[in-house]
Amino acid sequence: MAERSCPCGSGRGYALCCGRFIDQGVLPETAEQLMRSRYTAFTQADEPYLLASWHASTRPPSLDLEQDEPTRWLGLRIDRVEAGGIGYAHGVVCFVARWRVGGGKAQRLVECSRFVKEQGRWFYVDGEIGSEQ
Repeated sequence: MAERSCPCGSGRGYALCCGRFIDQGVLPETAEQLMRSRYTAFTQADEPYLLASWHASTRPPSLDLEQDEPTRWLGLRIDRVEAGGIGYAHGVVCFVARWRVGGGKAQRLVECSRFVKEQGRWFYVDGEIGSEQ
């Protein structure tokens, strides 16, 4: 049986991509890896992973991921990455995420997310919502 592809759109199998962060507890080495794993966690409604990867200074107490109708995630496109590599303590990842709730119209989020690395671990801090150029 073929391994399912990762929802983040990397083209890799889930277990070798975001699954190692979400299911196996491996820490992402870059801000982009954390961004992709968080998108994948949203596709799975994995609140514990999303909260654990959110910086304590901006983390909400909980997330409301339950919908009356199911959310179908349609894709993630990474448009730009600033810093956020292995040797960095800060990074920015700009992306477009698309989804559809039930049979409704497809929606998209265009955001530049800020990340910080503390004690060897990347965290999502916040994001600036924008529009596609």
